[in-house]
Amino acid sequence: MPTLLDPPRPESMEPFAHTAESGPEFTFEQLTTGADWPLKRLLDIAVASALLVVCAPLILLCMVAVKLTSPGSALYSQIRLGRGRRPYRIFKIRSMTHNCEAATGARWATANDARVTPIGRFLRCSHLDELPQLWNILRGDMSLVGPRPERPELICKLEPAIAHYGERMLVRPGVTGLAQVNLPPDTDLESVRRKLLYDRYYVAIGGLWLDLRLLAATGLYLLAIPFRISCAVLLLPGAREVEALSVPLEVSVANLQALSCGETR
Repeated sequence: MPTLLDPPRPESMEPFAHTAESGPEFTFEQLTTGADWPLKRLLDIAVASALLVVCAPLILLCMVAVKLTSPGSALYSQIRLGRGRRPYRIFKIRSMTHNCEAATGARWATANDARVTPIGRFLRCSHLDELPQLWNILRGDMSLVGPRPERPELICKLEPAIAHYGERMLVRPGVTGLAQVNLPPDTDLESVRRKLLYDRYYVAIGGLWLDLRLLAATGLYLLAIPFRISCAVLLLPGAREVEALSVPLEVSVANLQALSCGETR
């Protein structure tokens, strides 16, 4: 019987198929990097469990506010690709209008995005919409700290355009991370390139001490202390450190072959 410590499985319980629109799925034995430090999973479970209990009334209050102010469900879910390209369903409190991508398909949010509801702006600014992801952490889909999870529809457009993009899927995605605390949300291809430098640095260099500092910076941000201040105080890696990592990661996946969507880079 699977436990919270077991690797997550997709909802279908079958591996994510390798098609022209997806890269290869790697086995968990292959995915060994500095960011997977011993007992990280235990820390994820302990912290996420405590936060979920404490934040449950707040999550419920936010859901009620969303339900009363806009049509549609209070929660929404999307398929994202996690560690080893395994698909999972992420949960968030809805901050945009219901079914807002029906006509346009998947696309990034923009400044003053018209799809964001009035209550949604507050939820996104305060990051309260992210709280249901604590359940994803308990399920083993995500970690507290790691690269931001992305949708497969966007990944298959990004990988052919950005070298080494697939390396960010060597670890579980996180609610917060080195890229998230240093840079604003993705808006275009160049912003993704900049964030990838931080994600690759974390995958290669990450460990307990870095995770604790990133969690501290995130907590301080929720107390209205800007990331630029907490990053400086906590001596978090910045642009100089991450830009120095300009070579492929030393991992046991042979050449990270065919990481692009159906192609070998």
